Amino acid sequence: MPSLFIASGYKIYFWSNENNEPIHVHISKGNPTSNSTKIWLTRKGGCLIANNKSQIPENELNELMDIISAQYFMICAKWKEFFVVEEIKFYC
Repeated sequence: MPSLFIASGYKIYFWSNENNEPIHVHISKGNPTSNSTKIWLTRKGGCLIANNKSQIPENELNELMDIISAQYFMICAKWKEFFVVEEIKFYC
């Protein structure tokens, strides 16, 4: 599970077997879990909530999404590097 960074006590990471899906990150407090929140990255540099399984409070989730958007280019570069792809698939 490649960890990208920690923000406000939340770990932002990829699951190692999800490279067939559009680019996204998972968020959880503490160790990665299958009940993590999932965020899609968009082609235009933003992000969308796929689910909030870890029930992150809305104000914290909005802050995390701003941070994820600000780290868009780093996340895309890490996705390409980790999953060894030249082109990224986007949700929208």
